[in-house]
Amino acid sequence: MTQFLQTLLDGVTVGCLYALIALGYTMVYGILKFINFAHSDVLALGVWMSITIAGWMGMGAAGQPTPPWYMGLLVLVGTMGFCGVVGFVIERVAYKPLRKAPRLNVLITAIGVSLLLQNVGQQKFAFGPYPKSFPSLMESSSLFTVAGVQVRASDVAVVGTAIALMAALQFLIFRTKLGAAMRAVSFNTRNASLMGINVDRVISFTFVVGTMLAAAAGFLYGLKYEGQAKQTADSMWVMLGLKAFVAAVVGGIGNVRGAVLGGLLIGLIEFFGVAYLSSQYRDAYVFAILIMVLLFKPEGVLGRATVEKV
Repeated sequence: MTQFLQTLLDGVTVGCLYALIALGYTMVYGILKFINFAHSDVLALGVWMSITIAGWMGMGAAGQPTPPWYMGLLVLVGTMGFCGVVGFVIERVAYKPLRKAPRLNVLITAIGVSLLLQNVGQQKFAFGPYPKSFPSLMESSSLFTVAGVQVRASDVAVVGTAIALMAALQFLIFRTKLGAAMRAVSFNTRNASLMGINVDRVISFTFVVGTMLAAAAGFLYGLKYEGQAKQTADSMWVMLGLKAFVAAVVGGIGNVRGAVLGGLLIGLIEFFGVAYLSSQYRDAYVFAILIMVLLFKPEGVLGRATVEKV
């Protein structure tokens, strides 16, 4: 029972991270119908900006006491703000000129943006080519124990912050005028513009929100795994992005609630597979679920099959 509960806790925690990243994929796809393959690099940017901002604020140095909780919140807000600006620039410079271009052109551009972010991040004037330790922003000891399972402060912070951000996004999309405009643009861009909606502004805002969620996931990832943050071109960031993309597809690409559900499912499947089957096939479990979903329910768990009239 202890192993089961510990696996459940780890699966839910990492699943929340996958869900935050998957929301960026599904929001962009829902409006523009293309996959932003530079999204995983924004995740890496979020991790490294968290390290940089914490260093500017004097946190993480050897021998220093653990800073108060609100200092970590300031790092999170600063990271999300910086990555939001990066997302706005990427959309305006790289993607906006290709709105009416073939999908292949947009796909190639997304790969180019991904490579650009990876290589710029390795330069000395940016983050450098060597790993760095993520600063300790909270106590690593457990808060309490339930049925032999130690619940750490970082686990509570990750799950709580992820739930708060996903609830805020849910309110934004389904309870505000801007959210109604986003749903209208997702349904039909031309009709939305005829109704007086500023389509360019809505699309830019969607990119900003998606990159901010990926940045938050990067911060929370570093908070949970206080180890060495690998360089921006490391393959681990691509794998994290791919798993989040699988979560978006499993839940139903373009469906916000589906992205959250898919992230939790992928996190649970991955950790239960490692705990009860074999750790050697950790990534294989995730992509096996993707294949099964594409075979039996290609629109995703919460997605709807689109019917085109000819």
